[in-house]
Amino acid sequence: MEMRKLHLGTLSYGVDAMDEVAHQLAVAMGDEKNAPASNLATGIALASRGRRDMSSRVKDVILALGLCHNVTPVVDEADGSVTYQASSPDEVAIVRFTESVGLTLIARDRTSMSVRTTSGVVLSYDVLEIFPFTSESKRMGIVVRDRQTGEITFYQKGADVVMARIVAYNDWLEEECGNMAREGLRTLVMARRRLTEDAWKAFEEAYRDARVSLGDRNAAAARVISEHLEQELELLGVTGVEDKLQEDVKMTIELLRNAGIKIWMLTGDKIETATCIAISTKLVSRGQYIHQIAKLKSPEQARDELEFLQTKLDCCLVIDGESLQLCIEHFRQDFIELSTQLSAVVACRCSPTQKADVARLIRAHTKKRVCCIGDGGNDVSMIQAADVGVGIVGKEGRQASLAADFSINQFSYLTKLLVWHGRNSYKRSAKLAQFVIHRGLIISVIQAVFSSVFYFSPIAIYQGWLMVGYATLYTMAPVFSLVLDRDVNEDVALLYPELYKELTKGRNLSYKTFFTWLMISLYQGGAIMLSSLILFENEFLNIVSISFSALVLNELIMVAVEITTWHMLMVVSEVITLALYVVSILFLPEYFDLAFVLTPQFVWKVSLIVAISAAPLWVIKYLKGKFAPTQYAKLRNF
Repeated sequence: MEMRKLHLGTLSYGVDAMDEVAHQLAVAMGDEKNAPASNLATGIALASRGRRDMSSRVKDVILALGLCHNVTPVVDEADGSVTYQASSPDEVAIVRFTESVGLTLIARDRTSMSVRTTSGVVLSYDVLEIFPFTSESKRMGIVVRDRQTGEITFYQKGADVVMARIVAYNDWLEEECGNMAREGLRTLVMARRRLTEDAWKAFEEAYRDARVSLGDRNAAAARVISEHLEQELELLGVTGVEDKLQEDVKMTIELLRNAGIKIWMLTGDKIETATCIAISTKLVSRGQYIHQIAKLKSPEQARDELEFLQTKLDCCLVIDGESLQLCIEHFRQDFIELSTQLSAVVACRCSPTQKADVARLIRAHTKKRVCCIGDGGNDVSMIQAADVGVGIVGKEGRQASLAADFSINQFSYLTKLLVWHGRNSYKRSAKLAQFVIHRGLIISVIQAVFSSVFYFSPIAIYQGWLMVGYATLYTMAPVFSLVLDRDVNEDVALLYPELYKELTKGRNLSYKTFFTWLMISLYQGGAIMLSSLILFENEFLNIVSISFSALVLNELIMVAVEITTWHMLMVVSEVITLALYVVSILFLPEYFDLAFVLTPQFVWKVSLIVAISAAPLWVIKYLKGKFAPTQYAKLRNF
């Protein structure tokens, strides 16, 4: 966050005119000797009334900015440096601005506050009452008493839509807030009211009674504040704070859009600010049509807007909170289905509750999965309402990251989380789930074929340790090593986000893939059992040893066939599992006739059965890769 503009109604200071602000503040504080040189040539626009009262007005607004906040200075005992702690980075940005122009916050506790001017004079104030910012009120206030003069002042700052109804009549607030919003700045309106001792005591008594009332205490307290303090406030000025983007935000959003992810931006900013940010972050592509919906008053207007949007599905929709609520209340299903087809949606002036409601509605009325990303406490409800919540550890604290499923330090890390780790997780989980089904189904098919051949006798072909070994030592490590597989390397996945878009079609885990693996299990189970019966030996024990050995080798080969990129642990799991099986034969004489197992006859029979069960599938996969390769196969060797 960085302070970029200060507007006092008749004059405006840009970022390159802060020396002039410091000069005027020093003059007003009686420290003209130490005042920085004035530079009116750049960054400042003066109205017709001139600059006769410029210094006092600058002093008033800077003092308001320096006192109306919840910032606490913290001194590092090691090097003496000062850092500021606050619930919002906006507050810290404003306090740092007042420090840069000559008014430094040096001490703050629950009941007092001290600031220092450029000449070293310390101004001390008693904090009589604080009214914290809430998402409902959209403003905060503070009542302070100057210890030097005894003067009591009520300072308040907040959103322009709220403060415009509280401050005294003026003809410039709405226009200038709109101008700043179109520059992508977050606006904050400053106002004050001087109180007499009697007025303060009257408020204090009424406010105390409201806070101990038996009814709705919050409503009673708000009513007292409105009646005693928020009446005809003196408008001091408007600040414009720039919310600077993190590194690679534009590239990240553009990459996610190319990956087929629909992005919604839910913000509390004005519609002009939100539109400007959407353009600057590349949420809106170059030349794309932006359709704004604001201040809808009736369901008929909302219906007309929705009908128009049906003809503009490639546009970016920018809608304010009131219009969004109207559309949801009267046309919930139509609005959600239509808006999720748009390329991007920006919802501004949204409360935390509205953000969470939007996430829930998309989940409830569509088959889409919702991932919500936030970095502040006001995003917690939205993150918890999503299918997957991602919290960014930022200057606004760790509330979002602690409430989320995943925590990242920068927005740009979202690319790797989704396009690389997310894609790998989905493909690996799909492959592993279907292979586990195959592993269990093939041995069931073998048992079914065996029982049907022998007149459906209730005899288990594999018993005892063979079943235990098949489920654990003989197949577990190779099958679960599939979670290390990857079809392309990380650089290719990030360079071609369209590979992620392919996942949305659900081809890796679908009814088709399930029935494919079902047919593979039926074929291989039948091939192994029938081939073993054709090669029937004189004793039943030989059927068990031949078919079970073929089954284990078939599973190891099938794992190898399914692997796209070999990992060292995959090789180790295959080799060790095969060695364990060979060694275990020596310790299971009740299942394996060692004299028969060591003969060439056993080796060629097992090899033939494995070739019959696995070779056709390998040939099919090879031909498919040659004549109908997938997208990732074309980029595998990039």
